[in-house]
Amino acid sequence: MIGLRSVVARAPGKINVSLEVGPPREDGYHSVATIYLAVNLFEDIRASERMDTEFTISLSPDSAPFADPETFPIGPENLVIRAAAELRAYTGVKAGADLEVTKRVPIAGGMGGGSADAAAALVACNALWETGLNREELAIVGARLGADVPFALYGGAAVGLGVGDQLSPLLLRNATHWVLVPASYGLSTPEVYRTLDKLRAEQDVEAPTNVDVDTVHALVAANVESLALNVRNDMEQAAIHLAPEIATVIATGEKLGAARGIVSGSGPTIAFLAEDKDHAEQLRTLINEELDVDALVVHGPANGAAVVHHHSAFRGN
Repeated sequence: MIGLRSVVARAPGKINVSLEVGPPREDGYHSVATIYLAVNLFEDIRASERMDTEFTISLSPDSAPFADPETFPIGPENLVIRAAAELRAYTGVKAGADLEVTKRVPIAGGMGGGSADAAAALVACNALWETGLNREELAIVGARLGADVPFALYGGAAVGLGVGDQLSPLLLRNATHWVLVPASYGLSTPEVYRTLDKLRAEQDVEAPTNVDVDTVHALVAANVESLALNVRNDMEQAAIHLAPEIATVIATGEKLGAARGIVSGSGPTIAFLAEDKDHAEQLRTLINEELDVDALVVHGPANGAAVVHHHSAFRGN
């Protein structure tokens, strides 16, 4: 259809600078205490106007090479379609959209790529349909889709409690620089949680109620030495249990000069903390040569989901 309106929205991936995980709750979820950091690796969603109420989804050819069109889910289970449908139900608007995803965040990599897709879809459709929800209202809708979606909407850095959806923003003085090593495979977040529960079955694990203050102070001040001593991820042992090569990659990166290596979220993406931007670039080169991977240099904080392009055109033949 010629001349129909479209909106492009962008949302960031994240790393968990700290992630403490409690025992399984009665509802099947786990209480967490985490420090989210949005990084400048973004997912884009283009939402284009339709003359009916259907949804379609496609993968942009501009996506990163790891995004395989053959395995990309195009059914109603895709978080992008679910986000658009949830927004439509919440607002009562009668509209559809053609949704195109440009993927750059590793899939099933522990960086919240799916949550970023959902956040960008909410922002794009909210603008396309002119439903007028503010960020707080979009976060209410987003929380129904996943615990990390509200953070992808806000971006920056934040403490996350509850299941990760109770956010308290952190104002950072300076950026921190990281080298990401994506894996050639993904890890199922539920499977990593189940594995963690099995590994800690004989331990008396308490539900976390807050994050470590020293870690917060180190991140706020971008104190790399202190941050390296204080980052933690309770999920790391489970991710390594499922994919033992993760431990080798972490050891190699630290041997090559990273201040610290840590699994991001449920893994398997590994985030290496660098001293500064130049050190991150040097470290990426060394890691690529040593491990024959395609590491990425990123920094945080990054902005939350936002419209980056709004195309309005006359309809016509």
